[in-house]
Amino acid sequence: MYKILSIDGGGIRGIIPARVLERLEIHFPGIVQQFDLFAGTSTGAVLSAGFALGYTPRFLRQMYKGFGEEVFADSIWDDIADLKYIFGADYSLDNLKALLERVIGQKTLGDLTKKVLIATHDLKDETRDPPRWKPKFFHNFPDSKGDIEHTVVDVVLRSAAAPIYFPTYQGYIDGGVSAINPSMCALSQAFHEGFLDVRLLSLGTGKNPRWLDAQDADWGVAQWGLDLVNMVMDGGGEVADYQCRQILKDQYFRMQPKLPSPIGMDAWQSIDQLLDIADEIDLDPIVTWLTNSF
Repeated sequence: MYKILSIDGGGIRGIIPARVLERLEIHFPGIVQQFDLFAGTSTGAVLSAGFALGYTPRFLRQMYKGFGEEVFADSIWDDIADLKYIFGADYSLDNLKALLERVIGQKTLGDLTKKVLIATHDLKDETRDPPRWKPKFFHNFPDSKGDIEHTVVDVVLRSAAAPIYFPTYQGYIDGGVSAINPSMCALSQAFHEGFLDVRLLSLGTGKNPRWLDAQDADWGVAQWGLDLVNMVMDGGGEVADYQCRQILKDQYFRMQPKLPSPIGMDAWQSIDQLLDIADEIDLDPIVTWLTNSF
């Protein structure tokens, strides 16, 4: 049996799966370290790397609560300079990088004893002629093709460099562009490695209530704007959920709480609300699934 934990992107909302796993460890002490593969996108990459390094859900939940404001620190002067992300990213990656370096150090993917798969998006793959952008999944399996030499911090920052929110990092952007929910990517990797008896727990970071009143709308780029980006990313996550559900059936469990109102990935002011949401999630279905599956 091969056990996969997959965690979505979602910025500060990553505190939801961290708290849910903290609660689950009350029922199953040490359950997180029973997983063989940690797959993550963006904030999910932060958590996956942390778990692969042996950090507990409690530690990572405290990290989000203690440093969320620092990671998404902004100033009125920065907003004036970039006209509130019209001509520049809203935040710098410097604080997140400093935090990750304190927690992770200079460890490489090859230093990890647990397997990880981290979703990123390469803006210029120069191995192709002509170059083009493409999804890139960093991992530390035997066929990693050089991935194991990359530092964990660099890989996580590549996955977390969300357009508009953060600058690009080393030519990469947020893996959510291609796989905000990396469940299907993790499952494909496990199958590729020859693991066919799979159990997959997929944790979302909360589903924002979004919709459009757009019957017969004759819209262009200006009207679609960020709604199109959000729609594509949300849709991609739900497609991965559908695919895993069809393939694995009862060997797969997905947790994705519905948020009562939109909460942005940078809304560190909503941390207490996010923790309340995580505490209100009924764990009985997950506990039952883990009991029967593990």
